[in-house]
Amino acid sequence: MGAIVNLTITMKQPGAGDLGYLLHKNPANLQTFPMSFGAAHVFYSEVGDARTTAVLMLDVDPIALIRKSKSGAETSGFALSQYVNDRPYCASSFLSVAIAQVFGSALAGRSRERQELADQAICLEATVSVVWSHSGPAFIESLFAPLGYDVELSGAPLDAKFPEWGESPYYKLKLRATTRLSDLLSHLYVLIPVLDNDKHYSIDKAEVEKLLRHGEGWLAAHPLKEVIVSRYLRHSRRLTRSALEQLAEEAVEGEEEVAAGEEEKLEERISLNTLRQQAVLDALKKCGARKVIDLGCGEGKLLKILLEDKGFEHVSGMDVSSRALSRLAKRLRLDETLQPSVPGRTSRTGCTVFQGSLTYRDDRLQGYDAATCVEVIEHLDKDRLEAFARVVFAEAKPGVVVVTTPNIEYNVRFEKLPAGKLRHSDHRFEFTRQEFKDWCESIALQHGYQVGFHPIGELDNEVGAPTQMGVFTR
Repeated sequence: MGAIVNLTITMKQPGAGDLGYLLHKNPANLQTFPMSFGAAHVFYSEVGDARTTAVLMLDVDPIALIRKSKSGAETSGFALSQYVNDRPYCASSFLSVAIAQVFGSALAGRSRERQELADQAICLEATVSVVWSHSGPAFIESLFAPLGYDVELSGAPLDAKFPEWGESPYYKLKLRATTRLSDLLSHLYVLIPVLDNDKHYSIDKAEVEKLLRHGEGWLAAHPLKEVIVSRYLRHSRRLTRSALEQLAEEAVEGEEEVAAGEEEKLEERISLNTLRQQAVLDALKKCGARKVIDLGCGEGKLLKILLEDKGFEHVSGMDVSSRALSRLAKRLRLDETLQPSVPGRTSRTGCTVFQGSLTYRDDRLQGYDAATCVEVIEHLDKDRLEAFARVVFAEAKPGVVVVTTPNIEYNVRFEKLPAGKLRHSDHRFEFTRQEFKDWCESIALQHGYQVGFHPIGELDNEVGAPTQMGVFTR
């Protein structure tokens, strides 16, 4: 047996025996799961109606880990450090991997027998046997306390015989809170590697998606979000910048949802949303597109229409919001066996959804006949429109791009819209007809496309139609 790291999770309330249903692990059994770094064991140290404790024990084999290493990520530094280090003895990204693999359903907030309980805040206590923090206990508390935890830390001197050496950077961490089990596991999944300030595997775009998915609902508002993101992504400037920009967009999502509802009410009288979707569908069918991606797909209203049309072989959706993608998965009833709560999967219905930003190069956007961007560009800062154009027209290069956006000139026709106000509180701008025409023609000329313009909605002789659409073709 190698070095041992323990995570204990205790449920302390009537019905605590149901913790087994939440973790999908039978309290009567000892279960062992092979891991790339050794093994993970799950057992229960106590089971009762008022208090039940599950233990996740990591058996880390540092020798086998070094021998199996192919990337060299674990073999850096002087030779002896490959075998003599603290990583097998304190919580690290090994624990995060084990949580995801062993408690995956609980992490996603799913429980086949007790879903109602999984959705509730319950009285929980979590203990991590050893965590490392060179910055001291104050840093550990600053990570967990803003999330509502009562944080208890137990430290020890480096050597009791030599008190002048000072305190050890190793602590026993205990967290108490009334929270959902999935939230507790998500916090541990993200923040344990932040404390360790390292990872045992390489970092790429997939790690940004994991961070945003498990940080949904709390990371954007965390006072140390910049530190968390940088450490989680091993200080990669490019990935850190991408993650922080996406978090900034998600930070206003709650406000956006309220404003979106107001915008829909504003346009309800003229059924503008329905007219927009029909206009986009007609444009796609006219150009003969078979494989389509909806950029900024939101909760999938357009995707649902495309899926119901047998003329399209495959449709995909990309959005910056993991929350919207989760709701999209429920709306479209994507195959649950493929974990629709985890963006980046393909359903049996021929629909792929994944998380991403429209202002960063993404190879997943390539290979489509057509791309749609419905009421999205106005949510970008104007100085990011150039990056958007580069990503879509210069790098993804679909044969057809359909873009719709509000016509600000028409806003005077909405009685309930105050003068000078945009239709949505998150709109960074709204184009006039001439501004939209100039922008589209500039993109078409620069990237080898032709563009045609189509009004959507009631056409007013003075101010035009409420929505304007540009259809780019190569």
